[in-house]
Amino acid sequence: MKRYGMVLKLRPKKYKEYKRLHAAVWPDVLKMIRKCSIRNYSIYHKDGYLFSYFEYTGRNFAADMAKMAADPTTQQWWALCKPCQKPLATRAKGEWWANMEELFHCD
Repeated sequence: MKRYGMVLKLRPKKYKEYKRLHAAVWPDVLKMIRKCSIRNYSIYHKDGYLFSYFEYTGRNFAADMAKMAADPTTQQWWALCKPCQKPLATRAKGEWWANMEELFHCD
């Protein structure tokens, strides 16, 4: 299992819309998240930033993320969410959410 922390900005005028969307995530989107070996997934908001945390239990992260990205329902969901988000300028090439370095963990 690998833990992931990611960050991006939330457009200020989109806070209510983004919160509304995530209060009722589509069931097929949630199923795809689980099919792609993601568990314990959370998104937090503070001062215009979104922080996501999840645990990946699969064996091929790139393949699972490609499977998720190819899913038509997930694509429709992302089409609603992406206008609310503003990626960080410092993100790596190909990233939307910027990956974060884990500096500490305690079970």
